Amino acid sequence: MTHRTGLILDFGGVLTTPLLPSVLAFEQREGLARGACVTALYLDEEGARRTHDLERGAMTQAEWNSAAARSLGVAAGNLMGRIFADLRPEAAMIKAVVAARRAGVSVGILSNSVGLDPWNLYDGYDIDQLCDAVVISERHRMRKPDPAIFQLMLEMLGKPAETCVFVDDTEQHLAPAAELGLAAVHAKDPEETIARLEVLLGVPLA
Repeated sequence: MTHRTGLILDFGGVLTTPLLPSVLAFEQREGLARGACVTALYLDEEGARRTHDLERGAMTQAEWNSAAARSLGVAAGNLMGRIFADLRPEAAMIKAVVAARRAGVSVGILSNSVGLDPWNLYDGYDIDQLCDAVVISERHRMRKPDPAIFQLMLEMLGKPAETCVFVDDTEQHLAPAAELGLAAVHAKDPEETIARLEVLLGVPLA
């Protein structure tokens, strides 16, 4: 088996704790029905369009906060930050990234943005020091699963797709990556993800 030499990771839900428990906790705090956020922001056609616009940088986080707050019937102030207030670093995955890089693996972060102001998902993670290249979707006006954003990440790492692994907690993003030649890993459990990466990269990460 030829081991891969590049590692590309989603951020939220991969290098952080899972997104859904934070969303559910927000709903409980706000007195919303369970699943209200997913329904209003991702399953509703207009809500999904706004979220995609946010990820591409066509809408600011403040604008998204105001529109999403109307849909949910909650206050708009720092809504994105309130929704994801319970997110924490996924320590095992971050340690694995450090170990991979120390072993000579090139590491990139490829993240669909949720806006950077007034709340910044990436604050406190030192992502520019953690990895070799960072692609945050709003800065490039495109979002996963657009193949072009994967190509941009590969160009920044200086790696062909066939030498890289891609990790994401959103299953819909995996097939387009695999079609380009990346080894796609669905992040559901950190221990399982790390074990899979050790096989693909050929280096100890735990």
